[in-house]
Amino acid sequence: MEKRTALYEKHISLGAKMVPFAGFEMPVQYSGVTEEHFAVREKVGIFDVSHMGQFFVEGPGAKDLLQYVTTNDITTLEDGKAQYTCLPNGNGGIVDDLIVYKMADEKYFVVVNASNIDKDWEHISKYNAEFGAKLTNASDDMSLIAIQGPKATETLQKLTDSNLSDIPYYHFTVGTVAGVPKVIISNTGYTGSGGFEIYFKNESSEKLWDVLTEAGAEFGLMPCGLAARDTLRLEKGFCLYGNDIDDTTSPLEAGLGWITKLDKGDFVDREFLKKQKEEGISRKLVGFEMTEKAIPRHDYPVVDGEGNVIGKVTSGTMSPMKKIGIGLAYVNKPYFKTGTEIFIQIRNKNVPAKVVKVPFV
Repeated sequence: MEKRTALYEKHISLGAKMVPFAGFEMPVQYSGVTEEHFAVREKVGIFDVSHMGQFFVEGPGAKDLLQYVTTNDITTLEDGKAQYTCLPNGNGGIVDDLIVYKMADEKYFVVVNASNIDKDWEHISKYNAEFGAKLTNASDDMSLIAIQGPKATETLQKLTDSNLSDIPYYHFTVGTVAGVPKVIISNTGYTGSGGFEIYFKNESSEKLWDVLTEAGAEFGLMPCGLAARDTLRLEKGFCLYGNDIDDTTSPLEAGLGWITKLDKGDFVDREFLKKQKEEGISRKLVGFEMTEKAIPRHDYPVVDGEGNVIGKVTSGTMSPMKKIGIGLAYVNKPYFKTGTEIFIQIRNKNVPAKVVKVPFV
């Protein structure tokens, strides 16, 4: 039985097409993927992302626990700052990618992927035996709405006294939104078009969805589903867990070296990752663009000029902005250099593509 977010009835009333995703019934689209995609790039879109997981990590051992189980450096966080990071699995792979929010010296808020809530909880709890932090899984009690796009700030600012222009990227505040107190207002999001994510108790979800929809109406706000969320994040070259990163991919192979701080002291897989960095990686996640009209898809083989398999597509789509096929793929050395010609095998035909720097747009 799939779970439902607190906004399920709202999606049904808006005519959303619902699909099972990460154990939840979620809206995949409302008016259409392209229309929703452009709403976020040019105006403002609203997403229900309440399927994501939320943990609180508190107490004297909280910081040391998070420092040990994640790759990024928790000590650089100040109150009101958030950090993108990942959980190494002990075998060189990735349990999940996540965002850690520092609320106070002994209080952190952690946001994880919906499909990994139980797995992450068990993984962090396993290491916590040593640190004794207080862990709370608040996933079932909290909702999350993302307001994304160039008009997101103006939309949300109508409903809160918190000065949104004072919240830099990857920072947050706790404030009141439309009379709802204790809302975590975070300048984060996975669309690459700017905006905010707000976290609050489930009972306020319909009210906040409605007032945000009303506040954004003059800017052309549209409700957006998972399909547009996917095309938006892919145009920015952002990884999706389960596609581009998983328990078999290392952060260095995935291009996440920038969140892997090998000099921060001991953490899970530090020695493995240090060795991997010194020896060099044999495969890497790269962005590519099709040079002929074709749409690459997850799991399509990547081949060289002779037809030898040199990798695999992890994410692919037709870019609404560029009107060409784009994707992410793991390819073997030396094919990961920018500008390299590769071929994507699409229905037994080897279609040319080239390795490019991300973001695509």
